[in-house]
Amino acid sequence: MAGARCYALLVVAIVLTAQLCGCTAYVGRDGFTVEFIHRDSVQSPFHDPSLTSHGRLLAAVRRSAARASALARSYAGGSPHGAVSEVVHGQFEYLMHVNVGTPATRVLAIVDTGSNLVWFKCTNVRTAATTTPAAIAGGASLVFNPSSSSTFGRVYCQSGTCHKLPGTSCDASSRCKYAQSYVDGSKTTGLLSTESLIFDDAPGGCVGCRQRRQLLVPNFSFGCSTATAGTFRADGVVGLGSGDFSLITQIGAGTSLGRRFSYCLAPYYVNASSPLNFGARAAVTEPGAATTALLRPDPRKPLYTVVLESVRIGNARFEHLSNVIIDSGTTLTFLDKVLLDPIMEEMTRRIHFVRKRPPNRQLQLCYSVLGPSGKFYFYKFVPDLTLNLAVFAEAVTLKPENLFVEVQIGTMCLMMAPVTPQQPVAIIGNIAQQNFHVGYDLDKGTVTFAPADCARSYRSSSASV
Repeated sequence: MAGARCYALLVVAIVLTAQLCGCTAYVGRDGFTVEFIHRDSVQSPFHDPSLTSHGRLLAAVRRSAARASALARSYAGGSPHGAVSEVVHGQFEYLMHVNVGTPATRVLAIVDTGSNLVWFKCTNVRTAATTTPAAIAGGASLVFNPSSSSTFGRVYCQSGTCHKLPGTSCDASSRCKYAQSYVDGSKTTGLLSTESLIFDDAPGGCVGCRQRRQLLVPNFSFGCSTATAGTFRADGVVGLGSGDFSLITQIGAGTSLGRRFSYCLAPYYVNASSPLNFGARAAVTEPGAATTALLRPDPRKPLYTVVLESVRIGNARFEHLSNVIIDSGTTLTFLDKVLLDPIMEEMTRRIHFVRKRPPNRQLQLCYSVLGPSGKFYFYKFVPDLTLNLAVFAEAVTLKPENLFVEVQIGTMCLMMAPVTPQQPVAIIGNIAQQNFHVGYDLDKGTVTFAPADCARSYRSSSASV
């Protein structure tokens, strides 16, 4: 007992010292939250100030169609070697910061729920592979220097870690080489390695700390990329799929937080970041939560899929059983025509505004509104739309703002598109998910949706409408 009491006092002393001196104070069992940055927000280096908010939204719609087509190709086939990921590097929507190594290098990476592998661009050093000028011209940039980190580790060919990742090979020194191909033809190659990753907790997560609390994940397996084909505009990719090498799986294996994460997407018109939560903070406890089962994932196709049973608008119910991917990287929602056609007919019957020609081919149903008050008045006519999910017979109700968006001044369009032979999978996109707390529990095999005010969920002084 005396020894245990001394140990407890020692732990308290270490934590207090960390808080008083401004050193790292690590997160506890409650989990942690990171900033989920939309590519078009002012916090993003990809923000284009020359575009209007409507221009950025239409660009997202165009990216949405390209990403959906790529997801469909991957969902249908994948790679015979299992090394094709579903993410489309040019069509990403969200990013996050990661601190890599000791001392830490801060990188900005694409976040994708349709990918497994985590990889970052690395420099040309003895501990990595040789980066040729041609490789740099193909997209590789010098970001993380493994030789400067005291915690960088090599993965060798004979290891179980190397054998577990599809598509690996050996170099002359028996180090594990990986090659990750993407369905749009882009590629990253390099060395499978291990490193310490540190994640900054959200502002205000540690009362009395001079710095933010942090989560340390040691011995994290990642791809140290030494060459890329295609233009990867960020410093790497963080896969949030369910595979062995994803961020969520390795956090679950290396900490006590479990394989749980959630996000709450702020509306596109709000200048605020969204929260990406891990551990206990990923629990969806808001009123009106609806839970359904995730279909058992294929390791080659790390997509989160649920079963949609029917759609309801008022007393009108349209039944059609279909598998639907939940994807934060796709803007539009794609539904089978047997569902979308009656939805559009019911909307047309209820909304008594002048129809308008859609500004691009992805959009199907648009209306003309006049002045700022016209949009407010328009939403009064838009009915809620309820997605009836199978398995637990739960329902998710989409509000008018999840359905119609102003894509041009005076033009409101339905943010849904039909499944086509070129894009034969249904997807619940990020407009439909805005102002929902969406939580994934891979240990239980469930996903939960609950209405939430997402603009207030991430504690940042920059949030403003």
